[in-house]
Amino acid sequence: MRLEFSTDEGIGTRANLGLVILETDETIEAEFARMMRLDGVALYHTRIPMVSEIRQDTLAKMEADLPASVRLLPPSLDFDVVGYACTSASSVIGSDQVAAAIQTVCPNAKVTDPLAGLIAAARHVGAKKLGFVTPYVADVSARMRARLEEAGFEIASFGSFEEGRDPVVARITEDAIKAGAIAVAAQTDCDAIVIACTNLRCLSVIPEIEAEIGIPVLSSNQALAWHMLKLAGLDIKQAGMGRLFVGDG
Repeated sequence: MRLEFSTDEGIGTRANLGLVILETDETIEAEFARMMRLDGVALYHTRIPMVSEIRQDTLAKMEADLPASVRLLPPSLDFDVVGYACTSASSVIGSDQVAAAIQTVCPNAKVTDPLAGLIAAARHVGAKKLGFVTPYVADVSARMRARLEEAGFEIASFGSFEEGRDPVVARITEDAIKAGAIAVAAQTDCDAIVIACTNLRCLSVIPEIEAEIGIPVLSSNQALAWHMLKLAGLDIKQAGMGRLFVGDG
């Protein structure tokens, strides 16, 4: 017996979003699942090869692999936005080069990454002086700092866990991240705190840190999700995701 059926527009009636995730990332999918649980918004993941050691040379290699990873997203969809989920590699490769690589496969999609998202988010909340928290080794942190400074921000205070292995970064506790962000905020006056790296688990403690220090906290995953939604034309306000998601700078 052949059954009759009808079709509709699918899940992404408001937006189809693609996300390129590092092979080694253990955090972003869980955090994005919270931020993207929205009617009519469809989020599709693909992975990109990455070794465990976070160094400038290993990060730079991903530029060549981006098109192949993007091709693994559902080819029947016309994506509104594709995000590349690596803060440090975006700093090494450059946001323009990331977008160019992705648009070889999805020419109509807008493209962002955590660096571009953090820059857009910091401008949105009116921040100019940033406290900067990273897990990175020194040269990777320095490249990220330089990109933020090129975008017109002052890095007023800084702290790093100085860990180069991604599996270890994914195990840094929320309490340690919260304490680190508060310590960096205490160094000097800042307009916002940036917590860089998609593998750091901090979405749940962002409201707690903000309540403690009284200024916005912007993380890689939070800023990337917010920027993807914004580029898709969606003005989304959500509680529990930090000031960025409630429009309170």
